[in-house]
Amino acid sequence: MIVPPYYELPPPGYGGVEQVCAALVDALVARGNEVTLFGAGSKTGTAANFVSTVREPQADRLGHSLPELVHLARVDRLIEDRSFDVVHDHTTVGPLAAAQRRVPTVVTVHNSPDGELGEYLRGIDRAVALVSISYAQRRVGAGLPWTATVHNGLSTDVSAKPAPTDGPVLWLGRFAADKGPDLAIEACREAGSRLVLAGKATEPSEQRYLDEVVRPMLGPDVELLVNPDRQRCWGLLAEARCLLMPIRWEEPFGMVMLEAMACGTPVVALNRGAVPEVVRHGETGIICTDPRELPDGIRQASGIDPTVCADHVRDSFSPDLMAARYERIYHRWKRAMPLSPSEVADAADRSSQQLLPAVAAG
Repeated sequence: MIVPPYYELPPPGYGGVEQVCAALVDALVARGNEVTLFGAGSKTGTAANFVSTVREPQADRLGHSLPELVHLARVDRLIEDRSFDVVHDHTTVGPLAAAQRRVPTVVTVHNSPDGELGEYLRGIDRAVALVSISYAQRRVGAGLPWTATVHNGLSTDVSAKPAPTDGPVLWLGRFAADKGPDLAIEACREAGSRLVLAGKATEPSEQRYLDEVVRPMLGPDVELLVNPDRQRCWGLLAEARCLLMPIRWEEPFGMVMLEAMACGTPVVALNRGAVPEVVRHGETGIICTDPRELPDGIRQASGIDPTVCADHVRDSFSPDLMAARYERIYHRWKRAMPLSPSEVADAADRSSQQLLPAVAAG
């Protein structure tokens, strides 16, 4: 398992990819697999055999290509010296060198495959198994040689609240126009609801957006929290009356929606990206087609049962279900055999006793 060199697993704060990978590693080990994790830092909180390529995580160089290039060069040298059945790569740079490996490689694409990333992925060798994390992501990357789609899983031991709360509305994400914190402020003011804006602002573009767009809109009805740690985020999710997701882009997945629902907190979101694959309208949240509908969505969310939200995450997005689906891909790709449309989902069905539309062969 190759992860980016920016954060340890599991991540102490921001790090959606790392959170998913940590859950996947532990679920694979629990299912009897031996997993070697190649990453950054001096330790891992997962059950994997850990091999570090760099002593300190490279979070301050997030978005730079050179840390990943050096990380992958070291990983590939280490892979050559060991015996592995399959490599699962979660980096951006890694797929380019995957065809040179003697070990078959499965690559999960975690970002939106449009623009330059889409052009890059079109050049990936067809010997690499390319996996999407949602059908929305797959539509954005139409024409790419997708092998399968596997929804992310969430590992958490939080307990869902027993009843809806009257706490503030929560917006939680990166401070960027695509994430719509400005729309969240406008919607909550219209609904007469308090708002907590909690987000990441470690990169220059995020800090600039926060200072130039968000701060001028603040008032006594909005609480701002910058770069909260994971423990604080879980507390905010549990206290919130709903999570607000007024996104302006085709979100490939959106782990924060799973986190909210696991706490029993419904999601109010715009119908973009993977939102309708993750949220069940009227049952675990309210999906709006226009920003003008968000205030009414906030009001409607108070009637949603927290238990239904938590059950949805446990039944449809468990780490074991994710691991079962990836296992099927590993086995078939290791034997260099094409996937049939039902094979990956069949494995997940045997594990969960519930066939879900989250996996399909390309």
